[in-house]
Amino acid sequence: MESPHPIRQLPEAAIRRIAPWRVVPALTALLLGLWGLERGGSLWRDESVTWQVTHRPLGGLWELLGRVDAVHGLYYLIVHGIFQAWDGGLWALRLPSVAATALAAAGVAALAHRLAGERAALIAGAVYAVLPPVQMYAQEGRSYALVAAAVVWATYLMLRERWTAYAAVLLLGCWLHEFAVLALPAHAFTAWRSRGWRLAAGAVAVLLLPLALVSARQAGQQLGWLGRPAWQDWTAYGVLAGAVLLLARGAAERDLVRVAVPLALLPPGVLMAVSLVDPWYVDRYVLYSLAGLALLAGARLAAAVRPGAVAAGAVRPTAVGPGAVRGRWTAVAGRWRRWPRPVVALLAVLLVPCALWSAWLRTPESRKDDALAVAAAVREAARPGDAVVFLPSRRREWLLSSPRTYAALRDVALDRSPEASRSLQGTELPSAQLRAALIASPRVIALLDPADEPLDPYPREAVKRQTLAAWFDLCSVTAVRGARVAVYAAPDTCGP
Repeated sequence: MESPHPIRQLPEAAIRRIAPWRVVPALTALLLGLWGLERGGSLWRDESVTWQVTHRPLGGLWELLGRVDAVHGLYYLIVHGIFQAWDGGLWALRLPSVAATALAAAGVAALAHRLAGERAALIAGAVYAVLPPVQMYAQEGRSYALVAAAVVWATYLMLRERWTAYAAVLLLGCWLHEFAVLALPAHAFTAWRSRGWRLAAGAVAVLLLPLALVSARQAGQQLGWLGRPAWQDWTAYGVLAGAVLLLARGAAERDLVRVAVPLALLPPGVLMAVSLVDPWYVDRYVLYSLAGLALLAGARLAAAVRPGAVAAGAVRPTAVGPGAVRGRWTAVAGRWRRWPRPVVALLAVLLVPCALWSAWLRTPESRKDDALAVAAAVREAARPGDAVVFLPSRRREWLLSSPRTYAALRDVALDRSPEASRSLQGTELPSAQLRAALIASPRVIALLDPADEPLDPYPREAVKRQTLAAWFDLCSVTAVRGARVAVYAAPDTCGP
């Protein structure tokens, strides 16, 4: 009986021939992920959330997920288990993302090989590994690299028509972050005729429903900080769409185009359209869409290699022995030397900015802030018994991942701790009590957003600002990456 799947694939014998080469894209991603993994000992606030949440007892973590951050619940449980087995600091926090990125690069190569051959597989997997956003989230203690790996391999299983495995892997990605479900519309363009895909897609939607219902109740506090897509977001999407359509135009591998274009454009496009009503768009939520771009780039670059590259007398694939191995490597090297000079020149021109960008991604400056640098600045400025106040309160996250520094200060605004309140940053006192607690403190360390950030309009935040301005002298302000550490003291007591 003829398969209902519309994609024509390479023969299984041809697919098996790439097996020795599949390690190259994964190894590239792995080495890039391990390069500068600690980012100069920095930790930005989203990673700080992962660190402090996954260090809570399992019961406390479960209670938290019932109130907030259920969308990251499975990821938190995985990292909690890693920290229980090995509390390896930044390495333990980020290694899961490194491994997932290597797995995703191998998956992109497997997809490209199935649809376009060995040469496209090697290039597409390597392109995915070196894309700057992929490198960025390969080194973050968040779920996005794991989600990308799940979506990529689910796409491969879709081509293999392994519907049970497809549903299981895609559901895993959706439970790691539910916006992985946006891969379903992309897959529908390829597999909608298949009854197996329709059943698998329905199973994923049904089994994701419990998480969707819980996270929908939490959406106000979970995504309340988001605004509608800005012009920069639309511009970035326009550049992506232009690159994807340009690469797809005239591509010989039409079946690959039918897989890659929807995967690259539909998840971010749908999320941006939805965000015009409910602001939910952040580019990292659909990181996996870059696999579509890598597939197209790999196929077009592979097509630029001139045919007939195997030199006369090259060892046939069935030969064995050291001479055969050397012959095969020589033949393959000959293929890459036949690239047209304009293609080689373009790649050389792009190499320099990509290398500089890659190096920058390994620095603390590549993230919005640095919680560990903030904690170090606080230790430098604080004296025993000083009060600390966070403006806004969600910036308490800057110190929660440095518990010794935090414990040495008096958090005068805090009503209930994060653990006691089953929340991420705890709850604060009513405005009147907060004001009195601040006035009673002779010296206050204030942790503030950068000066160009908009001020929170909430009453408690206004009370903090007004009380500090009216009752204290500003002694010093230290700028840290993405933050300011200000020291306030009672009038005429700042000292030298």
